[in-house]
Amino acid sequence: MYDSRLDEWFVPKFGPLRFRVAIGMLFLPYTGMCVSFVVIGSLLADNIIWDRLIAIVLIYLLALGVSAHALDSIGSKRKPWGNVFSNRTLLAIAIIALAVAYTIGIYYIVLYVPFLAIIAVLEGFFLFAYNVELFNGRFHSNLWFSISWGGLPLLAGYVMQTNSISISALIASSITALVAYAEIRVSRPYKELKRSHMDEKEKKIIMYERMLKLMSIGSIGVAISMLMVRMLLS
Repeated sequence: MYDSRLDEWFVPKFGPLRFRVAIGMLFLPYTGMCVSFVVIGSLLADNIIWDRLIAIVLIYLLALGVSAHALDSIGSKRKPWGNVFSNRTLLAIAIIALAVAYTIGIYYIVLYVPFLAIIAVLEGFFLFAYNVELFNGRFHSNLWFSISWGGLPLLAGYVMQTNSISISALIASSITALVAYAEIRVSRPYKELKRSHMDEKEKKIIMYERMLKLMSIGSIGVAISMLMVRMLLS
């Protein structure tokens, strides 16, 4: 089934169709939201090792922003982006992006942060279990979404800096998991209403869209603010 999402607020209104679809498939506000959790987790460490922060951000941009969304497009029963990119192309993109992400991750795991291996395994599992809906879609739920793309990213950022877990990081990860849970709870009815194309539901669609913008842009704003403070203090 094909339900176009080209009219979404995060999809460019200009350029060739393949360009618009490529940008849309990245779900940049929500990818940015997840990456912001990674940054926040990194900044909770007492001492910041900047190359590690850049590395973990790049890892999540590739693994989530590119690979997970490409796999999601393959595994989805609905086809929000149509057949602009074939499944073979999407699979190739997903594999390449994931390979680069894990190559970077393994480098840091072997040399500096072996504890990150635990999160790498968990995130790798969720990437396929959630996006390709393995195990009859058992892990394609709001709960596992909030854990895999809300809680674990923050812990990944913290572990990348410290090779450890702290109480403060666990508390912060529970907060980001709740934010991710709220995002997916709003996103699902928002998508269903968008598909219905019913004018009388327009006000509710606008309300949901504003909530999604607030959560994604707000999370990114918090991460940028924290980053600027730490850079000024360093």
